[in-house]
Amino acid sequence: MNTTHPGDGSSQRRAVETRAVAWLAARRGLIDPAEAATGRVLFARKALIETAFLVGLRARLDPEPFDGHYTALLDQVEKIAARPSYRELIARDETALLLYAGTYAALRLCGRDDPEFRQLLTQAAAGGYATVFERIPYRQLDLLHTLELCGVPHSLPAMDEVLPFTLLCNKPNVVKLSDRDIYAITHTIFYATDFGLREPHWPSDFDPGAAVELLEALLVLTLDQGNADLVGELLCCLLCLGVRDSAEARRAWEFLAAAQEAEGRVNGPPGVVHPGLADGDEAYQHWATGYHTTIVVALAALLDRSPKVLRRQRPPAPAPRLSVAQPLRRAVVWLADTGRRHDPAGCLPAAAAVAHAAEALSEPELARPLLLDFSERLADAEADVWQGHGMEVVGEFAFGLRAHGITCPSLDRFFTSTAAAVELLDKVPPQAAYNVQRLVGLGLIAPQRAAELIDAGADGPHSLPETSAADLLDACKNYHLGHIAGIVRDSARAGRAEHRITRDALAFLLAQQNSCGAFGRPACDDPAMRERTMLSWTQSVVTTLATVHTACGTAATAPQSRT
Repeated sequence: MNTTHPGDGSSQRRAVETRAVAWLAARRGLIDPAEAATGRVLFARKALIETAFLVGLRARLDPEPFDGHYTALLDQVEKIAARPSYRELIARDETALLLYAGTYAALRLCGRDDPEFRQLLTQAAAGGYATVFERIPYRQLDLLHTLELCGVPHSLPAMDEVLPFTLLCNKPNVVKLSDRDIYAITHTIFYATDFGLREPHWPSDFDPGAAVELLEALLVLTLDQGNADLVGELLCCLLCLGVRDSAEARRAWEFLAAAQEAEGRVNGPPGVVHPGLADGDEAYQHWATGYHTTIVVALAALLDRSPKVLRRQRPPAPAPRLSVAQPLRRAVVWLADTGRRHDPAGCLPAAAAVAHAAEALSEPELARPLLLDFSERLADAEADVWQGHGMEVVGEFAFGLRAHGITCPSLDRFFTSTAAAVELLDKVPPQAAYNVQRLVGLGLIAPQRAAELIDAGADGPHSLPETSAADLLDACKNYHLGHIAGIVRDSARAGRAEHRITRDALAFLLAQQNSCGAFGRPACDDPAMRERTMLSWTQSVVTTLATVHTACGTAATAPQSRT
């Protein structure tokens, strides 16, 4: 792998581009449909247009003459496009108009116009089908942009009439977006901005700051997944929008530079090429799985150095509006009422969540009936009832009881014995520090003694599990609400409650609340199973919403003595 870091300066990014284009030029024969095996012809045509577009953009974005590698690619494109067997397919396959129009556009932009080629395109565009069959919005923008570069007349709606229907302009939730959706967003920006050469006519309610925030959030996700293709496209989009002062863009450059192989290739994501396409040909597989991502990385470097790409002041980020009090209150009421119908030994996490949320809302009365009920029913419980739930749950339940002046003899005995056992230790591992601080908060261990135990264990091995952004996407895709809630809670505790990814994951959770106040759609018919499932989900979400509520400063009181 290449160890040059593009963040070090423009010369390093230029080197990334040079290596990438050299690798593409050395394999330019593979973009020739006439030389491709029967099953690879369409793939070669796709590679041809994408290579041609890179060459055409090089002519537009950089006024300097081509070097040998760009010239070699241009000559190859021109040679292929000159054949009747290629260009005359325009008239025979009108749905593929864009495959040929992009090739012509590149030649025209490079000063190698071909009037006969242009005439074929003009006839196809005027034929009443090639330009008017149904396309999704960003593909319509692709058509409009390509015809513009070709100089081919048409009677289609203007680009600004199509933009309001795109995914980009309709406030998408980042945790719901597939790779295909992200490509739709990136290409919308490419065409709308003419690759950074113009200011688009955005819809009146379009927020440029929200668009930048979206792109940077998607960069976090795609960097975490190691998807160099999408990382490169998203980086290109920030450059097209004129954004240069982006920490995520700097991370993207570092990632792409490290991903570039010494010869210039950048590997694409898994699944980019069907396994049967290569048919055991390793050299072809090596090219097919890397050519597109290598083009994207070269384009990013080209956009970064182009004197023609517009530079703009970074737009202000939208002001987050996080208000979870109402859904939290409704969920607490349902959880408290439902929990009382179940065995308290099994529903202790629900009671702890209710106590925590009621405190965060500064509405302790929401928790009192449930706490009274459970304290009475668990008065003589065995120690293993408390031991089985862990200190976070049991400690939260105990804090709730204390806030209401409620006692539970079996719980008091459990804490007394637990504190005595901890006092006998020489040290506690870092992952147990939180539980020790719980005992301090309950007045069962002196703060100084707790600090001694925690400090003594601080040098030991410690590995906390880290949740990745990819884990969040997987949890959303598979409807694992408890896992989503845990990720959002941890993000809020880490001070990232207002990050776009956290907010969108939170929005995903809030959209799962039922009219009764419970969270989740179990998609099963058995009433008992439905209630058990919703109890589990709701207690997780309630804890998360209470954490977000407190983290965003919306709680009337925020407890200061808790750790």
